[in-house]
Amino acid sequence: MPTAPFDESNIKWYVLDGIDHAWYHVCEVDPEAKIVDVLLKFEANERVVLHRHHAAYRTLVLQGELRIYEANGDLMEVRPVGSYVSKPAGGVPHTEGGGDQDAIVFFSNRGSDGVIYEILDEDLNTLATLGLQDFMGLWKAQEPSVVPMVVA
Repeated sequence: MPTAPFDESNIKWYVLDGIDHAWYHVCEVDPEAKIVDVLLKFEANERVVLHRHHAAYRTLVLQGELRIYEANGDLMEVRPVGSYVSKPAGGVPHTEGGGDQDAIVFFSNRGSDGVIYEILDEDLNTLATLGLQDFMGLWKAQEPSVVPMVVA
């Protein structure tokens, strides 16, 4: 059953070449604290590339459900809307994607000033990596975010 839609009208989504079925919006990069906060939108009933996490992370599902699949394609975990998960760095290679509607998920990646995500091929060879400095560049290249209105 679809969940209430997350109002994304003030979010500008971006794509990364080679990573299909997902959009991102970098919320903030804090190099001193080694934190990268990102909104990810996963296309319904699709999966992103095989990857591994190299930073501890927290997720909060804001819309839909996040489905996580083992490298062999078996469904491993379903995170419904509202679920909050905290995981250490590492873990098994996996893919992930939306359920029957697009999933919007807040990811807070923590504790790495190097590699955060490792993109893999089907034989688990590294194709690419995304690190703190990569996210810093993506963040700086984004259009300015919506700024809260301060009422005096």
